[in-house]
Amino acid sequence: MKKTVVVGMSGGVDSSVAALLLKAKGYQVIGLFMKNWEEKDKKGTCLSASDFEDVQKVCAQIDIPCYTVNFVKEYQESVFSHFLTELKKGYTPNPDILCNREIKFKVFLDKAMSLGADYLATGHYCTIEKENSFYLHKGQDSNKDQSYFLYTLSQKVLEKVLFPIGHLTKQEVRSIALSHNLFTARKKDSVGICFIGKRNFKNFLLPYLGYQKGAFENTQGQILGYHDGLAYYTIGQRKGLKIGGAGDAWFVVAKDIKRNVIVVEQGLDHPSLYQSELIATDLSWIANSPQTPYPCSAKIRYRQQDQACVIEKISETKAFVRFLEPQRAITPRQSIVFYTGNRCLGGGVIEPETV
Repeated sequence: MKKTVVVGMSGGVDSSVAALLLKAKGYQVIGLFMKNWEEKDKKGTCLSASDFEDVQKVCAQIDIPCYTVNFVKEYQESVFSHFLTELKKGYTPNPDILCNREIKFKVFLDKAMSLGADYLATGHYCTIEKENSFYLHKGQDSNKDQSYFLYTLSQKVLEKVLFPIGHLTKQEVRSIALSHNLFTARKKDSVGICFIGKRNFKNFLLPYLGYQKGAFENTQGQILGYHDGLAYYTIGQRKGLKIGGAGDAWFVVAKDIKRNVIVVEQGLDHPSLYQSELIATDLSWIANSPQTPYPCSAKIRYRQQDQACVIEKISETKAFVRFLEPQRAITPRQSIVFYTGNRCLGGGVIEPETV
């Protein structure tokens, strides 16, 4: 009897090819589109409607059924509200990781299973390998690898998930789509916040956060200007500071959340931008927690090259990490993800306080 796979269809080329490949392998495939954000354009048209139309066209080409589910309420409650809470505290978190854990691989996975699926598949660029446990590995295309965003996936989830394009490069995915004349073959990749898309970050957040004006100060406490709110600036940022004067460009090097002050200094490589140690909390391990001290590598942001480090100690809730080389712009409340070779071990959220 054929195994049934529900494919999370976004209206993009990656999920389109994922569905195509699974159908070719003999699976019974169902396309399922998620609506997670309510917004209309200037003409009053729902912005997700065009993506769903693309999904319908691709599913018709592949000859698979397609449906849509509405998780707007769940996204607001489990992802966006948490995102805003962190921003109001002055941090700049990454909502995509929470979206994967709480929406795509939780409520959406549950929905797929309720439809009688054996597996849920998505167009993520990563792979799963099974030995004694399930392991998450980087995608073949190093420029598109998405394992950084999936470090919270549990064994229970990985057992039910397929990543059909993880062994391919983006160019190969495009070529497959073109060779089958898929409607999405030339569609541009989506970028920006998960399900919300690419937009002016500050303009998007202003209705939710408003202005919380405070001072720009250098490390000596000299006031250099004024900012619109801690949430609109991140560690290492140069653009939009509007601090003039002679010398090198100014960069955000720290935030004093209690005083609503953003600390800035001049120079791309100012020493204040660099740290060699951090503490991670909210830990999540793909399989087992490593025995410490554990030499491995890590990323403190998406698409960063792997950085050699040592997990010096792991308590019940925290990991103490030391990098072999100082890292630029370590950002509190963003994620650090650990690797050994191509295998993703897990990760955690960077604590505001340094070691």
